[in-house]
Amino acid sequence: MRAIALVVALMGSLSPIAVAAQSNETLADIRQQLSVLYVEVQRLRRELSTTGTPQVGVSGGSVLERLDAIESEVQRLTGKTEQLEFRIEEIVRDGTNRIGDLEFRLVELEGGDVSQLGKTTTLGGDFGELPAPVNPTPETPGSELAVGEEADFQRAIAALEAQDFQAAADQFASFTLSYPGSPLEAEALLRRGEALEGLGNQPDAARAYLESYSGYPQDAVAPEALYRLGRALGLLGQTNEACVTLNEVGLRHPGHEFAFEAQSQMQSLGCS
Repeated sequence: MRAIALVVALMGSLSPIAVAAQSNETLADIRQQLSVLYVEVQRLRRELSTTGTPQVGVSGGSVLERLDAIESEVQRLTGKTEQLEFRIEEIVRDGTNRIGDLEFRLVELEGGDVSQLGKTTTLGGDFGELPAPVNPTPETPGSELAVGEEADFQRAIAALEAQDFQAAADQFASFTLSYPGSPLEAEALLRRGEALEGLGNQPDAARAYLESYSGYPQDAVAPEALYRLGRALGLLGQTNEACVTLNEVGLRHPGHEFAFEAQSQMQSLGCS
């Protein structure tokens, strides 16, 4: 899965100490990988969607000729169905193994009893609809914000607009720690990435963009986060990953202004 390869690239090649990346893995890293993996499951649903009106040509003059044509078409469709079924089973098997490994490492890091881990739930077995977005309209937070939450957020935004990037990065980091699960968290992560990019810290900026998008793939700022992630990968020399990510902006958010920005960026990178 392309998104998993993208996470692997970020967790390895973007780190200043790539060899130590695995040993320094945190709970947030594992939870982030799980989020991306579950989102990718939704891409499998496209395999089960029709592409339009069925086009089955049954020609022939006599009843026997038409019957032969129908039998031939059934055989063709059966063969194609078996190929797709095998492909999906392989993806499910691989994805289930990945989730099992992540769950084991998560319990291990949290100090739990790994012997109590049950059998990993098969991908797609009981996977319902995606949960409602945590922050569908971050620009109008409303009464659910904690006391001082919006003020702290706006203070960090002001520092970013004033190009005080270090202060902005610190304040956004403090915001996400002080208000976990905030309706403004997706944008706070995104703007922290902007501040880090302003400081010239491109690898950590890319990580912030990834965390924003993977944690809140349906948030209002998700298209911008995905676009900035692809752009950051391009600046880091990860051209293939950048092209894949930028292409996803248009696929997942067609018609959005950042989908057009992504297309322009793909042309600059020479994406095929």
